Amino acid sequence: MARLSAPTALAQTLARVESSDAPVHCRANNYPSGWRIAPHKHTKHQLVHALQGVIVVHADSGHWVVPPSRGLWVPEGMTHAIRCIGEVHMRSTYVRRDAAPLPPVGCKVVGISPLMRELIRSAMDVRVPYRPDSRDGRLMQLLLDELRVLPVLPLHLPMPTDRRVATICESLQRRPEDASTLADWAARLQVHAKTVQRLFVAQTGMTFGQWRQQVRLLRALELLAGGEKVIDIALSLGYESPGAFATMFRKHFGCKPSRFFDVR
Repeated sequence: MARLSAPTALAQTLARVESSDAPVHCRANNYPSGWRIAPHKHTKHQLVHALQGVIVVHADSGHWVVPPSRGLWVPEGMTHAIRCIGEVHMRSTYVRRDAAPLPPVGCKVVGISPLMRELIRSAMDVRVPYRPDSRDGRLMQLLLDELRVLPVLPLHLPMPTDRRVATICESLQRRPEDASTLADWAARLQVHAKTVQRLFVAQTGMTFGQWRQQVRLLRALELLAGGEKVIDIALSLGYESPGAFATMFRKHFGCKPSRFFDVR
């Protein structure tokens, strides 16, 4: 059963985050499997990264799956909720608005380089306030510099606002194995198939087929993180064979499903 962070504890954590005037600072939190953090927002930008476990972040504009070798840039003011898969050792880097090295619009999954990972580890020991010309200050500035060059990765599932397209997306999130075609959905919604396809592209930036593939791949990451076997994941998501699933996974992520969490 999922456990939800207590409102009082969440409020206390947010208060500590907002109280620091440092350009950048870091906090460490460990959560048990199934833990959920209620919707909240910050007055600072946040880089969410897990040393262990998988984080799923939900916002109105979509959701993002963040494995250990990745991080999520969350702009200040964006309301988001977090779900933990497996025991999660989360490290959050908070960046003051005027020090932001990444665009302040939209969440972005980024690759965490070995250097960035070690900088985040070291930043946990930096006490604020710190002098810019000190060893700690230079370390935090290097962290900001490294954040500027992290690659953006395709681990986002955009959500539409049009009710007709949203109906399809919500159903596929519940049942990603559903093999219904675009024509099938158009008939159910009593809308022309070309209209549905146009709405998908306009609202999500993806075709119907691309969006369904993305929801399956992101669900696969969640299941892999939970220890499910590749063959079981492939069949549960509607692929004809483990090989077909593995081919699609490699094309999208550049590695075998079984090696995804080994990528650093």
